[in-house]
Amino acid sequence: MSKYNFDYLDELEAEAIHILREVAGQFEKPALLFSGGKDSITLVRLAEKAFRPGKFPFPLVHIDTGHNFEETIDYRDSMVARLGERLIVGSVQQSIDEGKVVEQKGKNASRNALQTVTLLETIEKYQFDACIGGARRDEEKARAKERIFSVRDEFGQWDPKRQRPELWNIYNGKINKGENVRVFPISNWTELDVWNYIRREKIELPSIYFAHDRDVITRNGQLMAASPYVNMDDEDVVERKKVRFRTVGDISCTAAIESDAFLIDDIISEISQSKISERGARMDDKVSEAAMEDRKKGGYF
Repeated sequence: MSKYNFDYLDELEAEAIHILREVAGQFEKPALLFSGGKDSITLVRLAEKAFRPGKFPFPLVHIDTGHNFEETIDYRDSMVARLGERLIVGSVQQSIDEGKVVEQKGKNASRNALQTVTLLETIEKYQFDACIGGARRDEEKARAKERIFSVRDEFGQWDPKRQRPELWNIYNGKINKGENVRVFPISNWTELDVWNYIRREKIELPSIYFAHDRDVITRNGQLMAASPYVNMDDEDVVERKKVRFRTVGDISCTAAIESDAFLIDDIISEISQSKISERGARMDDKVSEAAMEDRKKGGYF
């Protein structure tokens, strides 16, 4: 038996660290997109392992819809203060105020899709040539089409036909002026891998990932937080339930699940038995069969 006795998490970690260092070596102005969700939090831990005791060779960038869970924003600010790293915030509200996007109307209105314009504006403003994100191939079939280095054109658009081969862990970051690359270091991880890594590394997460009591309404068969950011009417009945969130996004399109899982071991057991995908709790993915792919082609992460 090898004296190193690497397990599969060590292999996934080593691959991700290699990718992060490739980004630092190949690009002039990279950024790490930080949502406050478990996947981007895992990326931050991996960046610590890749670059400490030095500073990160990129800022953290959060595209703020203005309709986030309070727990997520509190976590973000606390984490940035602890790390001492640079945080850049792109504001969807500012994009609305400047007339660059129009806020959706109606009962199922959400700001989630509006993030694309703010993201592209932020990339252009700071001239980022690579944006690191926590997307995984097991999340959604459109994301399964991505390479680890995924080129976007000068308009921020993704063309699945322009994917580059990535043989022998060799990543091609060569781009033309105005283009940028979206980089996915944990592409080969699953939701369970992320949770097992969080358990192993003892990573703290926003409290909404764990079971808690919350006022919710049932919308389109899903439990939504009863919030001023969710357009409610007289038909909506507010109930107090014990829930948690498997994914973190704009509060208007992120559904909760009923759960008693308060400990990480309980969450891992719950996910192992679930027949619903993680993205099954994202209302914006249900707009059409190709909803995610269409947004990605338009510049969505």
